[in-house]
Amino acid sequence: MKNYIHRDLEPALRERLRDFPCVVVTGPRQAGKSTLLRAVLPDYTYLTLDDPQIRQMTVQDPEGFLDTLGERGIVDEIQYAPELLSYLKLRIDRERTRCGRYVLTGSQQFVLMKGISESLAGRVGLLEVMPFDLAEKRRGRGLGRALASARGAFEHACLTGSFPEAVVRRNLNRDTWQAAYLQTYLERDVRMLYDIGNLRDFERFLQLLATRCGQMLNLSTFSRDLGVGVNTIKRWLSILDACRIVVLLPPYYNNLGKRVTQASKVYFMDCALVCYLTGIRDAEHLFKGPMAGVLFENFCIIETFKALLARGVRPQLFYIRTAAGNEVDLLVEVANGRLWPVEFKLSRTPKLSMADALKTYRKTFAVLSPERGAVVALADEDRRLSADADLLSLDSFLARVVALHNGHAPIKG
Repeated sequence: MKNYIHRDLEPALRERLRDFPCVVVTGPRQAGKSTLLRAVLPDYTYLTLDDPQIRQMTVQDPEGFLDTLGERGIVDEIQYAPELLSYLKLRIDRERTRCGRYVLTGSQQFVLMKGISESLAGRVGLLEVMPFDLAEKRRGRGLGRALASARGAFEHACLTGSFPEAVVRRNLNRDTWQAAYLQTYLERDVRMLYDIGNLRDFERFLQLLATRCGQMLNLSTFSRDLGVGVNTIKRWLSILDACRIVVLLPPYYNNLGKRVTQASKVYFMDCALVCYLTGIRDAEHLFKGPMAGVLFENFCIIETFKALLARGVRPQLFYIRTAAGNEVDLLVEVANGRLWPVEFKLSRTPKLSMADALKTYRKTFAVLSPERGAVVALADEDRRLSADADLLSLDSFLARVVALHNGHAPIKG
């Protein structure tokens, strides 16, 4: 495809096709699932259930629909016809050893994964396509220099975004695109697939969530502010998580009991969506406004998340906060369950105090045998910061995360 930006997920996709009869590719709407598959698998028959006529065919003649796919096919947005999965299962089981026959995509993990677990368990390899990560963005025409520094990459993520269309179309009006994306998501996905109730209340919840990005979730506070029940808030949050609009970072509390907080923190998959919902429109407001630090934290954590998913690895990421209020932004689980603590600081000036939280963490939780920590900042070079931590550039940090996870087991269905 002309102007196609190669995705980091391509090697993992080819590997799954060699190992499984069916591969399921999920991810948020407009993340580039269809573009990736059509670029990497041009010899596969491609049918999308976004087309009402094709969707109707799956209802009236599912066997005929599968015949149309031929020997190898891609079914896009399979969540619109979950009944097709049982017919796929029968065909797969007739020739169980034939791998790489079918690729299914879906934007709705709730609907899709329910059908997968019931019909295709053990027969599929799972992958997630996220919006562009930093390495992928840098492959875009003319973006290498603008995104060379951590500051430039952070600014671009917040004021342009990471969805492929927003990155590739340089003259796109960001606010118009974000508004259209939200409208499509709310109308086509939420209203169509979920019994959401009052859609306006759901929109208000999304806006309120953006203002509390990077904070611990207090469902009772949301319930009080919006005038809806806690169970409703919990369900809305699970929908946003399943759609990959938000990512929930769980606390690490294994064997630590009441010594630590057990509420998750919420981050947005696209920093530009947070900025759109909170009214951040320019670099000055971004870097000098009250959300600057937490947005940088959001950016770094999501880049970590995307870098691992792009290699077919299920991220084992946590944070930790003690009852006394001491907190470490990110714990990366590495070999043998050991934890690598990381702090994020929106600063180019290294200071010994940046490692204070890591020092406290290593002292408090010596039982965990914590790894030497890292502070990720806007610095261009790596250096030793203290006895407890190293100062790392964003690129060095992401490279180390990937290296630590090489060889981890792939995600399977």
